[in-house]
Amino acid sequence: MFEAQFQTFEEPEGGVALTARLSAFREELLRRQLTGFVIPRADSQQNEYVPPSDERLAWLTGFTGSAGLAAVLTGKAAVFVDGRYTIQAAKQVDTTAWTIESLIEPPLETWLTANLSAGDRLGFDPWLHTSAAAERLAKACEKAGAELVAVNSNPVDSIWNDRPAPPLGAVKVHPAQFAGESESDKLARIRKEIAKLNIDALVLSDSHAVAWTFNIRGADVAHTPLPLSYALVPKDGRPTIFIDHRKLSNSARDHLEKNATVEEPDALMPKLAELARTKAAIGLDSATAADALSRMIAAEGGKPVRVTDPVAMLKAVKNAAEMTGTRAAHKRDGAALVRFLAWIDKEAPRGKLTEIDAVEALETFRRETGVLKDVSFPTISGTGPNGAIVHYRVTRKSNRRIAPGDLLLIDSGAQYEDGTTDVTRTIAIGEPTDEMRDRFTRVLRGHIAISRAVFPDGVTGAQIDAFARQFLWHAGIDFDHGTGHGVGSYLSVHEGPARISKLGTTPLKRGMILSNEPGYYKTDAFGIRIENLELVVEARIEGAEKQMNAFETLTLAPIDRRLIDANRISKQELRWLNDYHARVRQEIRPLVDEATKVWLDAATEPMTHERQ
Repeated sequence: MFEAQFQTFEEPEGGVALTARLSAFREELLRRQLTGFVIPRADSQQNEYVPPSDERLAWLTGFTGSAGLAAVLTGKAAVFVDGRYTIQAAKQVDTTAWTIESLIEPPLETWLTANLSAGDRLGFDPWLHTSAAAERLAKACEKAGAELVAVNSNPVDSIWNDRPAPPLGAVKVHPAQFAGESESDKLARIRKEIAKLNIDALVLSDSHAVAWTFNIRGADVAHTPLPLSYALVPKDGRPTIFIDHRKLSNSARDHLEKNATVEEPDALMPKLAELARTKAAIGLDSATAADALSRMIAAEGGKPVRVTDPVAMLKAVKNAAEMTGTRAAHKRDGAALVRFLAWIDKEAPRGKLTEIDAVEALETFRRETGVLKDVSFPTISGTGPNGAIVHYRVTRKSNRRIAPGDLLLIDSGAQYEDGTTDVTRTIAIGEPTDEMRDRFTRVLRGHIAISRAVFPDGVTGAQIDAFARQFLWHAGIDFDHGTGHGVGSYLSVHEGPARISKLGTTPLKRGMILSNEPGYYKTDAFGIRIENLELVVEARIEGAEKQMNAFETLTLAPIDRRLIDANRISKQELRWLNDYHARVRQEIRPLVDEATKVWLDAATEPMTHERQ
């Protein structure tokens, strides 16, 4: 009945089967007179999703998570991951050959300082590290009396005999009705920011920034409509886009050439070198620009200036057309999700469904909208203990039956031309335990606290992150991930610079879209997460002495009432829940069939403080 087109369930290579690659890699390092090497999970633009040709970390170690790196020394090798991936890495990597280490506390540099010896030569690929990352490596080497060596070619590529070719996804023009602003107007705003930075030119090293600026989308990486590309924007004069011409139709080329010169990617370095020889100050984004760019500019007499790419903030603040688009996308997506939730409620108690069945069904309901372009990330469908793995990806080997008494955590999203979605629901299959209801209710209260937050201009995500954790903290528990991330407009589902987390230092501005996704994970038992997307809007408060902001909830799907202990939430929280469910019913009911309407009416019934 159902099938998935945008995601697969094959088991990635991993474990002991890959250990021979580590031996071959060490031989290649020896040939190059290197005693160690650092392999990040990165491409030359620090993209979250990288093309298969850049999956060096996965190829060498077996670890397939979206963040991590490896360090290989003559006698030791380690894979570094954050808290989201500790369990996954231990399952995918051969732990007799690699140790699993923390990516954050302590960081890689601490491990290098402790394990490098005087005289060692640690190699790194300057195209895969930012300048700040390269500086941290250099300091670690210096402390150990070792030398950091920038290589001209990556030693992983030398032994990766069947490495895939770079992608050639077709470039498409993003229609004005969805973009909401012309390329020329965007360039005018970017030039104002260039003037503020007091630089002669800005390198757009983030393909998302290029896509947004020139109103194009592509198909070079999974789940994000990204055309891998660079751009050089001078303070005066015509910008240049560097993109493989084989990706461009005549209409796409004509579109780009209205506002820019179009060159092949290998013209980037000569063009920058030419500019650097005029002693120009060239802005490089500190988060995405490869260290190789900075090194070359300095070598040619230019001044590389580390900046925060101003396009990131411009892109994060959605315009009126983008806000209209995302509301429409979420309404459409909500109808597909409600159809799925009704289906799972009917079928799962019979005990025959699996995690993969759930993924395939949800994608099918979304495809039946007729306008789905892709899923925005591989759907996380975890039941029982798999739900406790924060970034679990089901495979045919790990696929678990959805059994009565379990919780099903399903985190998914969609890419539509008018908006990007991301939503998580936790579903009770049969009767939940008291512990499940307690934990779910605490997570829900934190979710509501973020949704109801009112805050003045200048407030950052770090300042409200604790709102989501407070009720978990009261029970001595927490979750090991951020509360929320930014979301793009038919671009990345994980978009900077704003986020709701302990590290979220960017002020939240009206027009930003952020996720609100507190959770709780009991290892080997169950996982809980509730996620809606929120749009930052004006808060109208009578008598307010400051401009105040609030969140408009975009996601439209019921929250499982069976998991809520209504006697443990306040009147205000209960009012928020009932108001939200009434809105879901009102907006989604006209979009679904009669049987689904019956389910939706029951799923959104008002709750009271009497025991349900």
